[in-house]
Amino acid sequence: MLQAGIVGLPNVGKSTLFNALTRTHKAESANYPFCTIDPNVGVVTVPDARLAVLKEIARTDVVIPAAIEFVDIAGLVAGASRGEGLGNQFLSNIREVDAIVHVVRCFEDDNILHNMGSVDPLRDIETINTELILADIGALEKRIEKLKKKARGQDKEAQAELDLAEKLLPHLNENKPALTAPVNDDERVLLKQFFLLSAKPVIYAANVADEELARAGENPYVQQVETYAREHHAASCVHVSARLEAELVDLTAAESREFLRDFGVEDSGVNTLIRAVYELLGLATYFTAGEKEVRAWTITRGMKAPQAAGVIHTDFEKGFIKAEVVSYEDLAGLGSMSAARDAGKCRLEGKDYVVRDGDVAHFRFAN
Repeated sequence: MLQAGIVGLPNVGKSTLFNALTRTHKAESANYPFCTIDPNVGVVTVPDARLAVLKEIARTDVVIPAAIEFVDIAGLVAGASRGEGLGNQFLSNIREVDAIVHVVRCFEDDNILHNMGSVDPLRDIETINTELILADIGALEKRIEKLKKKARGQDKEAQAELDLAEKLLPHLNENKPALTAPVNDDERVLLKQFFLLSAKPVIYAANVADEELARAGENPYVQQVETYAREHHAASCVHVSARLEAELVDLTAAESREFLRDFGVEDSGVNTLIRAVYELLGLATYFTAGEKEVRAWTITRGMKAPQAAGVIHTDFEKGFIKAEVVSYEDLAGLGSMSAARDAGKCRLEGKDYVVRDGDVAHFRFAN
């Protein structure tokens, strides 16, 4: 299961957001730096309104949504790349995740300490990014020395890696993340093998005060974060009130909706964030639907039918024959699989079919 790491400075709301995401009280949240030491890990279901419709069509009471993992990582401070604070541990934890949720404090509150003395989103973002880039520079410099020795022996793979490393280093030295380096498709494949921190896809979570959530886009701090995310990372920014969302943990779905409406909000910012991270990780969902259960299956975008079938069971991939596929939109509009077949909306697809988000599939395979 792919993981998204929640990062940021101490006391910006990371653990509170983690609790809201996982609907638990798993992560300690307190008004002092380094409240989180060891990373908390939680499985989070992906909100998907299509499941409720498929449940009615399939006439089943069992619904299994897609899921991803979130990791609550200890707060970073300036100098982390040199081991300051919990720097070494922080960097090790973040290296293991597949994407980053960068939480940025966008509210004033004299009762909540800020480890840098004031609220300044751009300074806070740059502090985190600079430490990631400095750690990557150190890692690349060591890698280059090793690669030079291998490349002298006419090792073509080592030479390709060396060329890429020497191309990346000036980019990083300009305080630009590896994610934004101009690389071709072959270099992008090699880049993944470098495991650079600043090469991970990122989404920004602008953490606002409860009463500001409905109009978060008007918050000057949030506007700064949105601009930075767009211009420096080509990344998106989600508005969330971690403290408000954490209060929903013990409420039912209906109670949560009513609670949010009192703050002028129709949908949870956490739900928006989960869906955005799912997309950031390059994931898509297809469904199986029958009397036994309706289930969302997570695949990588661009995956072909046999590999998608293998997500259910390896035997499905090995013995793949055909996939009977109907789009969610067609099935929901027609109301049943039999109606979809009668309307010619069900298709038999072969091994080269690329499964699309929202496909409802039934796989035929040989034992």
